[in-house]
Amino acid sequence: MKKQILYTTLFSATLLFGCQSNKTSEEQGDSTTVSTENQQVNLPAPDTTAAKNKFSKVIGWPENKMPTAPEGFVVSKFASNIKSPRNTYIAPNGDVLIVLSNSERSTKEKVANAVTGKAKSEVAGESANTVLLYRDADKDGVAELKTTFLTGLNQPYGVTIIGNSFYVANTDGLWQYPYKTGDTKITGTGKKILSLPAGGYNNHWTRNLITNADKSKIYITVGSGSNVGENGMENEVKRANILEINPDGTGEKIYASGLRNPVGVDWALGTNMLWTAVNERDGLGDDLVPDYITSVKPGGFYGWPYAYFGQNEDPRLKGQKPELVKKTIVPDVAVGSHTASLGLAFYKGDKFPSKYQGGAFVGQHGSWNRSALAGYKVIFVPFKDGKPAGKPEDFLTGFIADVDKAEVYGRPVGVTQTPDGAILVADDVSGVVWKVAAK
Repeated sequence: MKKQILYTTLFSATLLFGCQSNKTSEEQGDSTTVSTENQQVNLPAPDTTAAKNKFSKVIGWPENKMPTAPEGFVVSKFASNIKSPRNTYIAPNGDVLIVLSNSERSTKEKVANAVTGKAKSEVAGESANTVLLYRDADKDGVAELKTTFLTGLNQPYGVTIIGNSFYVANTDGLWQYPYKTGDTKITGTGKKILSLPAGGYNNHWTRNLITNADKSKIYITVGSGSNVGENGMENEVKRANILEINPDGTGEKIYASGLRNPVGVDWALGTNMLWTAVNERDGLGDDLVPDYITSVKPGGFYGWPYAYFGQNEDPRLKGQKPELVKKTIVPDVAVGSHTASLGLAFYKGDKFPSKYQGGAFVGQHGSWNRSALAGYKVIFVPFKDGKPAGKPEDFLTGFIADVDKAEVYGRPVGVTQTPDGAILVADDVSGVVWKVAAK
């Protein structure tokens, strides 16, 4: 007999959309169907014995080959021959900052990865720990000035500018440097204004940044230090959260929690609602648990590690925190299991066709923890009036060279809109930043 559960603990959609939330879960035999505002998401029964790995082998982009965008768009190389471009940011004057960083694993992990082949899917060697600056002053689409903006960092990812300060989120803390508009290099001495727990499970070392509209607050993403808390929750302090602080580093508080590995963050067009892209947990099978993008309610709890995609209890933690399971908010949009959805950018320009305006682009770095490759593309989620209005669809593809051999040309990560209405896609393992513009 079907058992339908209404997630009464969801935040009221009346505040957001003018109507009550209709997110529900329906248990059907061995599977569960979750209904969100915009999707029916089928969750197979969790199976802790079904986990499989398939690591991709990066072969690089052949000459004259590049990713494929829909008809009406043109793809070009904005930057190339750089090591591990992971994220991009547009300065107030239009300068493009490219953050170079990658995972740095222990000797034990490196040996294990060499045996399994996982190292083939990652950027080799030490992290570049550098921010580059590209300036296209004449707006012809080609940067005529390229400089090393800042180096000597510690696995940086998120950067932002507030007034006369440049901020960079290293894996172990947030740093603030003197800056003035037009600077092509940071020359002043920086200071750490907030400590963060370094590293994390698998690739949960990234710390992203975003400010609110008036730049009075900074939001910082911090991923978990484990898959499902197996190292003890006492080692997860500040983790699996989005933190909020003041620009001077004071006033730290947890903005939202239970987010296993939130990375991409952006504000939905025309709203004051923050959204994030989240990597979900491993070890429950090929098609569990879906990665997702979701609106982020201040004070909201999104399940990790006790529950997933709503109030679905993780069998490995059964009965441990029933009160938190009951508080779990259902994410808004599932974007595929193990897709490593890292980048997130809402399109706020008018150069792309109308269907893309206001929608979300999601960079999927690609799987290693399922039996067949998933992700390895940029997808698009239509939005209308600040909420999802259609199913996720492919946008930038062609990163997989041979699915049977698990060979890939590259792996997309960060996504950023440019002032001229294009988008940049950081392809870290191939050392390229792609630009996608409307013809």
